[in-house]
Amino acid sequence: MTGHSEKQYAVSLPHSVWPADWIRQAEPLAAAAAGISLYELMLRAGAAAYRLAGACYPAARHWLVLCGRGNNGGDGYVVARLAAEAGVRVTLIAGAGSRPLPAEAAAARQAWLDAGGAELAEDSRWPADIDLIIDGLLGSGLTSAPRAPAAALIEAANRSGLPIVALDIPSGLLAASGAVPGAAIRAAHTITFIGLKPGLLTGQARDWVGQLHHSTLGLSEWLAQQPVQIQRVSAADLAGWLPPRRPCSHKGEHGRLLLVGGDRGLGGAIRMAAEAALRSGAGLVRVLTHIDHVAPLLTARPELMVQALDDEVLQRALAWADVTVIGPGLGQEAWGRNALKVLQSSDKPTLWDADALNLLALNPEKRQNRVITPHPGEAARLLGCSTAEIESDRLLAVRRLAADYGGVAVLKGAGTLIADEHGAMAIADVGNPGMASGGMGDVLAGIIGGLLAQKLSLYDAACAGCVVHGVAADSVVQKQGTRGLLATDLLPAIPYYVNPQLAK
Repeated sequence: MTGHSEKQYAVSLPHSVWPADWIRQAEPLAAAAAGISLYELMLRAGAAAYRLAGACYPAARHWLVLCGRGNNGGDGYVVARLAAEAGVRVTLIAGAGSRPLPAEAAAARQAWLDAGGAELAEDSRWPADIDLIIDGLLGSGLTSAPRAPAAALIEAANRSGLPIVALDIPSGLLAASGAVPGAAIRAAHTITFIGLKPGLLTGQARDWVGQLHHSTLGLSEWLAQQPVQIQRVSAADLAGWLPPRRPCSHKGEHGRLLLVGGDRGLGGAIRMAAEAALRSGAGLVRVLTHIDHVAPLLTARPELMVQALDDEVLQRALAWADVTVIGPGLGQEAWGRNALKVLQSSDKPTLWDADALNLLALNPEKRQNRVITPHPGEAARLLGCSTAEIESDRLLAVRRLAADYGGVAVLKGAGTLIADEHGAMAIADVGNPGMASGGMGDVLAGIIGGLLAQKLSLYDAACAGCVVHGVAADSVVQKQGTRGLLATDLLPAIPYYVNPQLAK
């Protein structure tokens, strides 16, 4: 930062998310419902962005505003005019192009020029004393990598090291998917308008968005009447999924959960999943694992019931269990393949993770009573494509997983996605980069399995489990930072969030 300090403050985001193309198409209807013009909507967007920039960077005295050829650029012209009227020095760089500006953006540009503002060409030298950049280059309609000269302006803005406030979405980040196919603005703050777009919450969004802010532009009443297409889930939702237990409840009411996995040398995975299930509140947890791991698991966590896996024991355990989890530490040898084959005969709710998914990819089958929890590499194997294709459109990928394999699919990663085969979808807006370490997926499998055992539906258990997993990790890194976070560090924090009345 140069010559100013950044102001941080709490941000409240809505729990509804709409596809970016839906918002663009609905804007005229929304404006008409509110009795305002599209130009008035643009003025509101520019005013909201101006107020945010001024609040976050009150000491900034020379703003550089980058305006593209669409309505995102129109928002930039409004910001520039308001800042100049308030006594801020403004330099505005206008993008060139063969197509004319949209009517609203042209009106905003003319208002800037009529107020005495000027435009510099894209290749102009930037003044040396700029201390804040406003990004109004490319908006939510972008579907591919930015082309020259916009790409060069994006790269120059990032190289400057100056704080950047992005309008609606950082230029270069795809609003539909969170993919970044080329150059993209690395914003310190992003203010998005009307509704949240998926690309601000998943994919590569967290690398580029910075602190996310939202303004409905006065359209809250209209938005409340629209059907929610995607849900943003967070810690605020936990109380709805996890009410307090009744005073006279007993362990049988909270489910009997069976976990299968932990081939030779992989006992840590099944132990973490099983302990996470206990911490999430499952009434009884039974583990079938390699004989080498029986004594260590019983010693480490005596609350578990642990036996060596064989066909006879597995059949009895399946009859006993309400819910099963298979995959953590399962491996892909005959030991694990045989267990998976036996489990497939059960019609009870189940969660498949890790090598169970890799085996599923070899012999695909569809089940309505199953949760699958792939990371992008496993998802690529399940869908017969590359990991890069999964990450280029995570929303499409999770929809395909749910449609092809049935039940509920959880596509892990920054902005984990949850979808069911009937079209419901959620984005878990929790978690942090410290979770990029071994064993985190095993803990998640255990949490979701434990919630399934407590009779949450497949979809609710997946959503709640992802939130508990993420906020538990967030609570730990507040004390110790992201580097060195272990999956087992989450275990003591889990009960705090599966009892959300304690977290208020």
